[in-house]
Amino acid sequence: MSGITLSVKNLKKTIGKREIIKGVSFQLLEGEVFGFLGPNGAGKTTTIRMLVGLIKPTSGSIEICGYNVKKQFTKAMEQMGCIVENPELYPYLSGWDNLLHFSRMLPGIGEERIREVTELVELTERIQDRVKTYSLGMRQRLGIAQALLNSPKVLILDEPTNGLDPAGIREMRQFIRDLAKKEGLSVLVSSHLLSEIQLLCDRVAIISQGEIIKEDTVGNLLHAQEKMNWRLIPPKKGKEVLEQLTEVSDLEDGYLSTPFHEKEVPFWNEKLLQQGVRVIEMNRKLPSLEDLFLEMTAGGGLGHG
Repeated sequence: MSGITLSVKNLKKTIGKREIIKGVSFQLLEGEVFGFLGPNGAGKTTTIRMLVGLIKPTSGSIEICGYNVKKQFTKAMEQMGCIVENPELYPYLSGWDNLLHFSRMLPGIGEERIREVTELVELTERIQDRVKTYSLGMRQRLGIAQALLNSPKVLILDEPTNGLDPAGIREMRQFIRDLAKKEGLSVLVSSHLLSEIQLLCDRVAIISQGEIIKEDTVGNLLHAQEKMNWRLIPPKKGKEVLEQLTEVSDLEDGYLSTPFHEKEVPFWNEKLLQQGVRVIEMNRKLPSLEDLFLEMTAGGGLGHG
């Protein structure tokens, strides 16, 4: 198993009398992209602000590469790079001068490291141009270069594809995956774009009302919710037969839906035929992360939280 780079245990945040974050726990592994998903007001941004030291937790612990944020704040933060909301850049300076400016705030970061991160984010050809001439995707990449200057082990990106067009989103997705693989970085990505998280992340945590309600690999989450859709004649009798075998729900256009169990489906099919029910169509249906998400969060709206 890869090393644990970020460990969050029983994190809580109370503001006034309201408990906003209710005992959140998860871990990030070296070289993985971890998705952090939640509907509006779920507590994503509050959790991220605690991780990056902008606000203090009421209780619980955060460790970055073994350093406890409460007890060894500076050492822990040296392992962390982050962009919370949009990267702050100087539009009238070149990309290079922006990085130079930020590097002066960090001990021991010279021009060689600036060159390295510029190559890493694939901006070498445009790094001497003013930032105001950059596309949104290039600005995001320059922001990430800035976050990588001190060679962190953990990179936190809050809504990294916000405002990008489909081509920009695809490019950013590939870029984040490469970064995790080549640099062995752990990347935590918060997003409300579910299809994006599905394509980008190895594992995902779903947060709702300040609690993590599910955490698993994307594949496992989806397979657990796999369905089988049926079209049967006569439909009423078909439904009666299936109801004796498994859970059944009605779909539009006379289709029926049951859970998908590889070993059971042939047996169910046989039973239907024995009872004189004709199977016109059988369809395996893998849900999208969106279906799953809405089911788990009881239709909570998406957005920033």
